[in-house]
Amino acid sequence: MCFHLIQSPEFPVILGYPWLLQHNPHFDWSTGTVLSWGSTCQTTCMVQSSPDPVLESQESLDLSLVPIQYHHLKAVFSKKKATSLPLHRPYDCAIELLPGTCPPRGRIFSLSPPECTAMDKYINESLAAGIIRPSTSPAGAGFFFVSKKDGGLRPCIDYRGLNKTTIRNRYPLPLMATAFEILQEASIFTKLDLRNAYHLVRIRQGDEWKTAFNTPTGHYEYLVMPFGLTNAPAVFQALINDILRDMLNQFVFVYLDDILIFSSSLQEHVIHVSKVLRHLLDNHLYVKPEKCEFHVTQVQFLGFIIKPGQIKMDPQKVQAVVDWPSPSLVKEVQRFLGFANFYRNFIWNFSSVAAPLSALTKGNIAGFHWGPEAELAFNKLKCRFTSAPILILPNPKIPFTMEVDASDVGVGAVLSQRGADNKLHPCAFLSHRLTPTERNYHVGDRELLAVKLALEEWRHWLEGAKHPFRVLTDHKNLEYIQQAKRLNPRQACWSLFFNRFQFILSYRPGSKNLKPDALS
Repeated sequence: MCFHLIQSPEFPVILGYPWLLQHNPHFDWSTGTVLSWGSTCQTTCMVQSSPDPVLESQESLDLSLVPIQYHHLKAVFSKKKATSLPLHRPYDCAIELLPGTCPPRGRIFSLSPPECTAMDKYINESLAAGIIRPSTSPAGAGFFFVSKKDGGLRPCIDYRGLNKTTIRNRYPLPLMATAFEILQEASIFTKLDLRNAYHLVRIRQGDEWKTAFNTPTGHYEYLVMPFGLTNAPAVFQALINDILRDMLNQFVFVYLDDILIFSSSLQEHVIHVSKVLRHLLDNHLYVKPEKCEFHVTQVQFLGFIIKPGQIKMDPQKVQAVVDWPSPSLVKEVQRFLGFANFYRNFIWNFSSVAAPLSALTKGNIAGFHWGPEAELAFNKLKCRFTSAPILILPNPKIPFTMEVDASDVGVGAVLSQRGADNKLHPCAFLSHRLTPTERNYHVGDRELLAVKLALEEWRHWLEGAKHPFRVLTDHKNLEYIQQAKRLNPRQACWSLFFNRFQFILSYRPGSKNLKPDALS
């Protein structure tokens, strides 16, 4: 039996006979007090400990969305704790300025009557919570609102000037490809969303003045990390990675304040989720139950739909691409490519298809012209989004098949495995737009370049694979490259790299190289 030290006396406990027998306390039944404890308690129970975080007042929490297995950790779902001023700790957000610079003083934005009401409410609540304070700072960013999907207003600070003078924190954000690789045996998922995540990180003492912002009614500065700071994502990712370090990529994947917990069985999953919630609570991070999903077999996470053994694009994101109007400005092309690029691993030959669009973003922007070639590429890319396949998660126990292709503008590859239906299903796609030098390669070398790039991209799956894998190409001469006695310098260099892998290079005529199985 495990007990947690708490600050309130209003938590009755019933002690059973086996516990009393083991610990042998001496009671004064007339006064209801314990006169002494047994030797077992002296060594195991009476050691100095710090109180668990508990709800200091009787906060009313709705735990109807939380499985009963986690109700003993109800403090981690506290709204009150999540809106209070956190303590300083090693994870505080530092704002280091470039030498000789100072944050500029921004403009004061005009606000509509509804926005003024929302501003007063936000300022008063933030002052009461202690997360902002009146400021005399020489800096002062602009304060404004943006509309939320539900019609509400979200306060924003224009920190562009401060960000330009800030030394960047280069702590990396995790790659989604990492998540794909560790979910192979997962069959049950829980997604946690942290409440007021950034506001649970303090600004480093002495740096608060740099966060100052102007409103029509006053000048304030943050004591906690606000949204909009260039280093905020890196600071928070470093914090959450450190807190969950011993669980990362074992049964937890974390991207900023989104936490995905995955397990192979429900019994194991309850242990994993409990461990994560306990670590969050111990480190004063809190969870928003209405944004969480517990014990599900399909979860929407960071723009993907994840199921046991499968990953596909979020249908809402696909629809956004389908409904995208034809761009009329370079920035609109860049915005579309940036959005589409997020899903390039689902699209066969993404770089080649998008090449005419990419070309519009380079060179003379003033001479932008949206012609038939760009419109064709735009519609073709949207079409490929609607027909994009479901990716299966790579299984190292099953042989891989890799198919490559090359054109005048780009190269592509698809990595596949056979599913339960004995058909090839894609695990991942690769595309690469050729550089001017690479476009001068002989067609055989361009095809060989596709093999090289694919092996580099999927090396962690293919190098040392349990089974030799097949590489399919529509260039017949490459079938003999591994036995060739005379190679040009480029081929010889690549051949040394190829020797690290066990694969069979096979020819498949272009007429059959349409990848019907890969797109099934």
